[in-house]
Amino acid sequence: MIPRFLLLTVALSGSLLAQEKSAFEGPLAPFLAKPELEIQTVLKGERFPNVVVTTNGTILVTLGNKRIRARRSEDGGKTWGEEIVIAEKGFQGGGTTVDEGTGDILAFVEESHPPAPLTIYRSQDDGKTWKPEKPVIKPASNGDLPSMHMNEHGITLRHGEHKGRLLRPTRFYGLGNRPESVWHTHYTNAMYSDDGGKTWQTSDPFPENGTGEATLAELSDGRIYYNSRVHWQERPRNTRRREAWSYDGGKTWREFRIVEILPDGHQHRSYGCMGGLVRLPVAGRDILIFSNIDTTAAKRERATVWGSFDGGKTWPVKRLVFAGPSAYSSLNAGRPGTPGEGYIYLNFESEGDSKVARFNLSWLLEGEATGEGEIPQDLK
Repeated sequence: MIPRFLLLTVALSGSLLAQEKSAFEGPLAPFLAKPELEIQTVLKGERFPNVVVTTNGTILVTLGNKRIRARRSEDGGKTWGEEIVIAEKGFQGGGTTVDEGTGDILAFVEESHPPAPLTIYRSQDDGKTWKPEKPVIKPASNGDLPSMHMNEHGITLRHGEHKGRLLRPTRFYGLGNRPESVWHTHYTNAMYSDDGGKTWQTSDPFPENGTGEATLAELSDGRIYYNSRVHWQERPRNTRRREAWSYDGGKTWREFRIVEILPDGHQHRSYGCMGGLVRLPVAGRDILIFSNIDTTAAKRERATVWGSFDGGKTWPVKRLVFAGPSAYSSLNAGRPGTPGEGYIYLNFESEGDSKVARFNLSWLLEGEATGEGEIPQDLK
């Protein structure tokens, strides 16, 4: 077996060459430090978590279904600043997005349980203060307008002809949120902006109805991987996640597949649970981390993370983060050259609060084999 320090040296040198193409992607080595997991309660009360990492490297967690709040960490998640109120009332719509071109941060707030009118709150000082603005959102080709709630964070595209585009998952509520008989009219989609979040275009629908609350990540070749919750009891294998791909910067989705290895919430109900997704900012590698609950009990518990090393084709390893009550979750990763470099951040609902787990890839690699795919030799 090749000594790990030699592998890390090779990974570091190769990644530094690739890093010239993107200031936001760096070496693999920092994620392979001594295994580490730390969990803190960061925000108390309410629901609907997101976590993003600003261009300065600040870890920013957001939460709220009555008023939208945030906390910041400038030391990689060791300590957290005072609570910040983004909006005095409203529903967090998920999709919190960092514009890597300007450093602006966008938080999406709907007036009530969606579908509902939307306000975007923009921060231009690393998440310290926020100002409201009304965006222009253009409908999809079928005339449908998206709802924000409740999705994983958005991203800035880094590769290909759409580099610089802001992209976030959204959903369409069809004939309404209730009763369950209208859920077949729901579907997930996305919206994207090429002018810094002022104007948004709506993507075509995800290839399956009865879906909602989704995640997405850009791979190193510019493809977009989309992973969605199920929200319709009549779908086949409705306790498993769904996926599709975009080859045009998030405008259309194809190659639909049921992801048999990834659970969609606990396995005793007719619909799933919002999960988290992030691609580690490692140049030339497509390492994805996914989060959801993983339990045989008829309740939401056991926050768990899975690792993919081939851009979502297989998920060979998983590890339990927290055995107690757990629900919605969001993932992100520290940026190269900042205090959070090498760490992965999981913001998840638990016991009525928002907990943040900070861990690294080494810790996940010591988890349980799923039986699907293999961990690359250079990571063993």
